[in-house]
Amino acid sequence: MSNPEIANNINTGGYNTNYHDLGEGEVVLFIHGSGPGVSAYANWRLAMPTLAQNFRVIAPDMAGFGYTQRIEDATYDMDVWVKQAIDLMDALNIEKFNIVGNSFGGALALALTIKYPERLNKVVLMGAMGIDFELTAGLDQAWGYTPSLENMRSLLDTFAYSRVLVTDELAQMRYEASIREGFQESFGSMFPAPRQSSVSAMASNEEDIKAIDKDVLIIHGRDDKVIPFENSTRLHSLIEKSQLHGFGQCGHWSQIEHKDRFNKLLEDFFLV
Repeated sequence: MSNPEIANNINTGGYNTNYHDLGEGEVVLFIHGSGPGVSAYANWRLAMPTLAQNFRVIAPDMAGFGYTQRIEDATYDMDVWVKQAIDLMDALNIEKFNIVGNSFGGALALALTIKYPERLNKVVLMGAMGIDFELTAGLDQAWGYTPSLENMRSLLDTFAYSRVLVTDELAQMRYEASIREGFQESFGSMFPAPRQSSVSAMASNEEDIKAIDKDVLIIHGRDDKVIPFENSTRLHSLIEKSQLHGFGQCGHWSQIEHKDRFNKLLEDFFLV
């Protein structure tokens, strides 16, 4: 049986990036979060088909994650991920695009918007990092994950507001993803303790964030234990042309926990 996480491959700066490419029209680039066993498909599987009805959806596995080629002794940092995203867009001959960034992907979306404003149209930040904040116990748990089914179950309990979402099947799928060859090695090297320094390393300068002149939709689960809801209220206060949507009874997975409303928010935002 084919693996839905593996899609297309294209060269980006000397290594192959695994990416999904669905639909036609204005481009929306989806950037996943940084949890163990994550991939573009795992993060965006409930959003991509819906958005692809009206847009061309591109969703890559960022370097060090998913099924993108791993390079021996690679360094993973914001500069690497920003370059990969731009190299991918260049390889696909895409000049301008919208972006949706989840958590770590939100930090990357901010960094891209600041460095390449001429390439970006509209921006969506979901449960986003990208500003300095005190490391939460939930984020420390995610970044400090060591592979076991029990640890994955516990982590998914932290991520989601409702136990209904945290099925044995989901825990098994994410656990198996986290133990595939090379996955834990690259993941374990990204966010070493003390992990507060990794939070700070992903933060953009607040004056640069304040200077963003794009339409920005900020989405966050009010009950998020991984990235504080206050991150999004801070971003909303900094970005002049922003709107903020908070979901009650929602943890770190707005795109899964409130998938229909989340997808509708994105569609409406990009279509206007």
